[in-house]
Amino acid sequence: MTQHYNKKNILQVKSLACQRGEKLLFSNLSFAVASGELLLLEGKNGAGKTTLLRLLSGLRRSDEGEIFWNNQEISELDFDFYQDVSFLGHHNALKLELTAQENLEVSIALSAGSEISIEKALADVKLAGYEHELVKSFSAGMKRRLAIAKLLVLDTPLWVLDEPFTSVDVKGIALIEKFINEHLQKGGLVVMTSHHEVNIEKKYITNLRL
Repeated sequence: MTQHYNKKNILQVKSLACQRGEKLLFSNLSFAVASGELLLLEGKNGAGKTTLLRLLSGLRRSDEGEIFWNNQEISELDFDFYQDVSFLGHHNALKLELTAQENLEVSIALSAGSEISIEKALADVKLAGYEHELVKSFSAGMKRRLAIAKLLVLDTPLWVLDEPFTSVDVKGIALIEKFINEHLQKGGLVVMTSHHEVNIEKKYITNLRL
């Protein structure tokens, strides 16, 4: 919701460690991301980038360390944290048997609400006119753009994005980069991975290699 941008938000990670089976993915990891900043995670496949994003979204618990949102541990905040974060993973998390509009309506119903209309969000991602089409009929690129529309309607301050440019063409990449730039300009935070070079204003970006 827009009012969440009226204050300075900060995501802090302290001495984080995580294992996958017997493999230690990372340990003693500490960093902070504040309003208007983008943290770009880098590293080889298997380095733990996706795992770290899931930890930051509250979808998984770390083996060691703490994650704070505005100086409170996210494990203690519950809904107060989840209404401030949006996670976009490799999968779009869409209901294929629902229409584009119905998918966005479900997302809004499960959140704190939205100040951005579904019609505007679909128009912004170039899906105007597809409101009542079943998502199972969409191309891979259209599904990805609909997933981006979910970010727009939910309008949370923290975006956690795992390869957001997957399945989109050059125009789609430029569109997503535009949304990210706008999100940062109004005080949002972004943590993301990308195999593509990102065309985001350099003043916003900090790189972290796992």
